[in-house]
Amino acid sequence: MPRPRLCRKIEFNPNITYFKPQGVPMRELEIVELTAEEIEAYRLRHINDMEQQEAADKMHTSQSTYQRILYSAYKNIADALINGKTIKIIKNK
Repeated sequence: MPRPRLCRKIEFNPNITYFKPQGVPMRELEIVELTAEEIEAYRLRHINDMEQQEAADKMHTSQSTYQRILYSAYKNIADALINGKTIKIIKNK
């Protein structure tokens, strides 16, 4: 049985949850999903200019877990930009 997920602190809840290439109908695009954790890790690192340990502390997680979340965000964002896919941000409930 897998270990239960820990509750991470996420302060950012975006109003806009979809980004897509201009001029292509939504029905023709694949969707890449970004979790709230991924977008928060990305925001802390690149908008707030925090170092990994500081950002990990802010999210109440370890530095290694923060790094895995951040690299997952990088991979998803790169996939969407390079391959012309829609980015969907999945909000926390």
